[in-house]
Amino acid sequence: MKRFHLHLVSDATGETINSVARAAISQFEDIEVIEHFWSLVRGKRQIEGVLAAIESNPGVVVFTLVSPELREVLEAGCRRLNVPAVPVLEPVIAALSNYLGIESHDQPGRQHTLDAEYFDRIDAMHFVLSHDDGQSIHNLEAADVVLLGVSRTSKTPTCFYLANRGIKAANVPLVLGSPVGPEIEELKNPVVIGLTTTPERLIQVRRNRLRSMNHDQETDYVDLSLVREEVLAARRLFAKHSWPIIDVTRRSIEEVAAEILQYIAHRHGGEVVFSTRVGGRHGGGNA
Repeated sequence: MKRFHLHLVSDATGETINSVARAAISQFEDIEVIEHFWSLVRGKRQIEGVLAAIESNPGVVVFTLVSPELREVLEAGCRRLNVPAVPVLEPVIAALSNYLGIESHDQPGRQHTLDAEYFDRIDAMHFVLSHDDGQSIHNLEAADVVLLGVSRTSKTPTCFYLANRGIKAANVPLVLGSPVGPEIEELKNPVVIGLTTTPERLIQVRRNRLRSMNHDQETDYVDLSLVREEVLAARRLFAKHSWPIIDVTRRSIEEVAAEILQYIAHRHGGEVVFSTRVGGRHGGGNA
């Protein structure tokens, strides 16, 4: 196993650089990463401290610094130490600037400003909390998407992930023998999507859930024949109403959410439009 130091340097919260680094690292096997995280780096003295740490533990440097002066100091220091320094935002900002013919603001943390889009995400989070697991079923028309599925098909975590993207998501559990009401069958505004998985995978997830609650006894909840009937009944319901179905078996929350976002975008003409002016997203909805 190859071991190396990775220095992540950001002038903001570091969410962007952390996501990029994790995505890149996931493409390699048999590596051990010693991560050094530097956030809110906005002064030359801070950069000097970062360079001192890099000198003590040489490795790859990945950074998001919008200030040209700070970038120059960091890159010069990395050249002196003979370590690679990779700017994450600079190529994208430069390409946009060239194409649009306008200069960027070079303002750290600009994506985290308290604009309308930020408050859309907060509203979406409140919406998910009040519409989780079949709650507040009377006003589901206010949702952007409603997820249906039997127990343990990742409905709740998917809704919270979508809320972080500004999507008002609700989820409703399906129980064998309990039909859904007209509040769901007659929905017009939200995209209704069914989540499913294989019975075998569902039983495995449910068993893990029961063990975490110190319940090891056999119940109908993990009976293979009943679980198969649950899954089949849910699929019949989805087919009856022509609701899209997403199989969550062996798929991450991010992958499932990405497919849901595609369905939402399709509902709004295949586009997601957003503005950098105060006012947040528009045109294509909240996707």
